[in-house]
Amino acid sequence: LPKEYMGEGIDPQVKETILKAAKHLESLGAIIEEVSLPHSKYGVAVYYIIASSEASSNLQRFDGIRYGFRAEDATNLDEIYVKTRSQGFGEEVKRRIMLGTFSLSSGYYDAYFKKAGQVRTLIIQDFEKV
Repeated sequence: LPKEYMGEGIDPQVKETILKAAKHLESLGAIIEEVSLPHSKYGVAVYYIIASSEASSNLQRFDGIRYGFRAEDATNLDEIYVKTRSQGFGEEVKRRIMLGTFSLSSGYYDAYFKKAGQVRTLIIQDFEKV
């Protein structure tokens, strides 16, 4: 059982249910041990940076010309791009595109996207160790 998942912030009923299930599995012959996954606390941040970066890269093709929704009231190419993406994407999608574009941009790639990839590797290694 990952000790980092059983500490502060876990709902008492969830913890009780997990421990009960672990005891049941132990009674069936499973070996239950406490393990450490120290880098998993960064998982959500890593997810947001990597997923947003991939989304911003993948959603570039939705320009209203070749793929996806097309704004009807645009009068030139620049307006097609702006209005299509403004009207065709929800607020959360636009936020993620902006975060992804920022984390992939020159001067920030190493600080955010590359670093997130390194931390993802640490998380994977934690799981492989246990």
